Amino acid sequence: MKKFILISFIAVLTVSLNAQCDTIASICSSKNITGEFISDGQQYRALLVGEDIAEFRATLYGGSTYRVSACSGLTDGNLLFSLYDNDRNLLFSNKDHSSAPYWDFKLSSTIDAIIEAELNDLGSGCAVMHIAFKKND
Repeated sequence: MKKFILISFIAVLTVSLNAQCDTIASICSSKNITGEFISDGQQYRALLVGEDIAEFRATLYGGSTYRVSACSGLTDGNLLFSLYDNDRNLLFSNKDHSSAPYWDFKLSSTIDAIIEAELNDLGSGCAVMHIAFKKND
């Protein structure tokens, strides 16, 4: 019986966390990925606890203008993110820009990027990242 209760609790918790991530992803996308940008269609999500750091990888193509958006919770500034090239050279960190919820940039050449995300003063939460490119760029 104890196993059943534990399994039931884990199942309810999983469903609740997925619903939380879905809500955050929807709000983040509608607020930060405006009509001039098109999503890359990928899901970048991670459940973070304490000082956890999520790592996401993406190929970003030269000649395109991109927007990287980061959310956790219902207000801006809850998720810190840093963008690195494949050699771990820092290209951008929103820590240096008042925890901005997104960053727009244009690349001259294609890179394999690493994006790290961590919570900003939250005990735990769902990290949601969106990558979009500008239309007609």
